[in-house]
Amino acid sequence: MEQIIGRQKEIKLLEDKISEGNSEFIVVYGRRRVGKTYLIKQFFSNKKTILFEQTGINNGSISEQLAIFAQAISHSFYQDAPLAVPLNWMDALKLLTTAMDKTPKNKRITLFFDELPWLASAKSGFLKALEYYWNTNWSYRKKLILIVCGSAASWMIENIIYAKGGLHNRITAKIALQPFSLTETEQYLRYRGIQLTQQHILHLYMAIGGIPHYLKSIKKGLSAHQNINNICFHSDGLLFSEFKILFHSLYEDPETYITIIRSLARKATGLSRSELINITKIPDGGYLNIRLRSLEDAGFIRTFLPVGHTRRGVHYKIIDEYTLFYLTWIEPIIKNTVGTNLTEHYWDSIIKKGSWYSWAGHAFESICFKHIDLIKKALGIDHIPSLCSDWQYRSEKNNTDDQGAQIDLVFDRDDNCVNLCEIKYTEKPFVLTKEYAKIIMTKENVYKKQSRSKKQLFWTLITANDVSKSDLTKNIFSRFVTLKDLFSTR
Repeated sequence: MEQIIGRQKEIKLLEDKISEGNSEFIVVYGRRRVGKTYLIKQFFSNKKTILFEQTGINNGSISEQLAIFAQAISHSFYQDAPLAVPLNWMDALKLLTTAMDKTPKNKRITLFFDELPWLASAKSGFLKALEYYWNTNWSYRKKLILIVCGSAASWMIENIIYAKGGLHNRITAKIALQPFSLTETEQYLRYRGIQLTQQHILHLYMAIGGIPHYLKSIKKGLSAHQNINNICFHSDGLLFSEFKILFHSLYEDPETYITIIRSLARKATGLSRSELINITKIPDGGYLNIRLRSLEDAGFIRTFLPVGHTRRGVHYKIIDEYTLFYLTWIEPIIKNTVGTNLTEHYWDSIIKKGSWYSWAGHAFESICFKHIDLIKKALGIDHIPSLCSDWQYRSEKNNTDDQGAQIDLVFDRDDNCVNLCEIKYTEKPFVLTKEYAKIIMTKENVYKKQSRSKKQLFWTLITANDVSKSDLTKNIFSRFVTLKDLFSTR
């Protein structure tokens, strides 16, 4: 057994389900390599349970899947004694049910079907058999836990979570596993003996996010920039060509998802639904809804409603760090270096340039939105209900008296107050100049005018470094949030 880093919420859910002693049907899904299998196997490795595990084979034939199934039953229930391979999934699950019948009644049994979409291909008959045995037998068994897991989020959502057939409303719990937070990333690296400063961890996170399998490639003794260069810009690096595999492994129609992602990547502040439809030419309706929901559940995008602009409707923005990093940096260099090797220190030649700072600013903003709870905690408003989003006003064309403005993050609170947040990525402690202070006050004036809010306004500065707290800075900003706050525990 190895240590499970983070995942407190998921562990508590699993502990609660075990303690209840009822039959449970748990769905676990999330993007590729986020640690779904690891979580389940490590959690149940020290529990008093018979663990039956079947992992689907990508593009495997039904006969191949059934052969492995017979081996798994033999290993879990019959001490690896050879078993005849069942002819179909009805026979296979009957064989499994018979094995469970021979198990003492007080013994807990956990059935873990991993990579379910690969098992339940269109003509396999697996889902039909699963529906039958869950509804007629398994759901009545005390101490039986059925866990189905898959990386193809859209398939899991359509066929299991929102199933319309025999599995409708049969799910007792679901886990949409997300990438590590900054704190969990730091804990994971330390668990592997890698001691990096929070600034270096932030640099890594902006490029590859909190995907455990990606973080596993981080080498001890190398800086964040050195690791990024090795992982992302060497032809044999793990993430050099990961993007090509990622969406094809998750979705049955990957090109549709890639089209949506590429469209959203055009605009750092996100797109409205109408803008997205106009660019992608994907018709509005259920087909688009499912794909957007799948991307959100897998942690690629987030849905938000701009504060003060509800009439503009729902907007969408990419929040997956690696996806943005690939489209911004890796893909262009691949296109421009066909047939040649990248320079050994390519990433070192990019950092500190203007385009790098622009990207870093957007990447840091996205990370702040992923850590909203910690920002609210640092501000002492975590107990106050509030609407949270960015805010922007576009000035009307040909109207020189109408000023536009964009505020990085707004907390519109129920206690008649609003926190207007300026998010700044800096390598050194942030210094507020008189010119920048004027920009801040212009934003405030535009916000007051366009939002027509009568609430008390507080300016908050969120930085990736410390702050030089001059008198000017203190006059403008009432509260400060630094990188240290984003690494705190909830």
